[in-house]
Amino acid sequence: MDKILVFGASGQLGSCLKKAATARNISEIIFPEEGLANILDAGSLKKQFEDVQPAFVINCAAYTAVDKAEDEVGIARMVNKDGAANLASLCQLYNSVLIHVSTDFVFKGDTPKLLKEEDVADPVSIYGQTKLEGEMAIAQLTEKYFIIRTSWLYSEYGNNFVKTMQRLGRERGELKVIADQIGTPTYAIDLAGVILDIILSGRDAYGIYHYSNEGAISWYDFAKAIFEISEIETDIYPITTSEYVTKAQRPAFSVMNKSKIKRTFNIKIPYWKDSLITCIHQLKTFNS
Repeated sequence: MDKILVFGASGQLGSCLKKAATARNISEIIFPEEGLANILDAGSLKKQFEDVQPAFVINCAAYTAVDKAEDEVGIARMVNKDGAANLASLCQLYNSVLIHVSTDFVFKGDTPKLLKEEDVADPVSIYGQTKLEGEMAIAQLTEKYFIIRTSWLYSEYGNNFVKTMQRLGRERGELKVIADQIGTPTYAIDLAGVILDIILSGRDAYGIYHYSNEGAISWYDFAKAIFEISEIETDIYPITTSEYVTKAQRPAFSVMNKSKIKRTFNIKIPYWKDSLITCIHQLKTFNS
């Protein structure tokens, strides 16, 4: 099988790719340590490409601290734009296909309609802006790429909303969670599987794709489901965005249309709650 090189291997999605690849007995997938594969270090990057000669490169590395990005603009831009550009340039040089993970935050999200890949991107945060700049750099620097925009990523690994809510629910008697921001959770194991599906399909239908689980909910609904499935008893109250001020603005409605990825790669996407049940079951296994 062709070799697959993964950057950002120690993060949430990288960990899920390891699990998904193992489940499918995919052995020709390499997860270098960050010290050997920093996407901002052109020299170490080139050595990885030279040594591995990858047919596919998966970029899971990103600056994802949405609020901190408003203050750390330079760092966010270096990782999300310059790092992506470094990989795209080397993919073009070594004839590798780049699979890059982006975000629903590239959209303004002020209209209640399903967002298509061709809709105008108009980010309202530095995080969203730098991720969009990364997308644009990739499109300019290489011809063979799949950009996958996803949303509300969670899993058994890393820090994410599900694990945070479980911890807070056990620590506190009540919680207030935003109810007027609507989107779709994405189980990172499902996303990892779809990335491998794209590689194994052998298709060269390059471009931008949207992927999340099916359905649309608020953060409040998501938190309530987490507590119910986890059997955590705590009082939870819905609040508005204006009642919970954050440094970065977030899209009010960022539910993506996934028809293109389903049609192109003939995939079925799980419903968000079914995947959440799977994840929480796995977390119970981890903690037992």
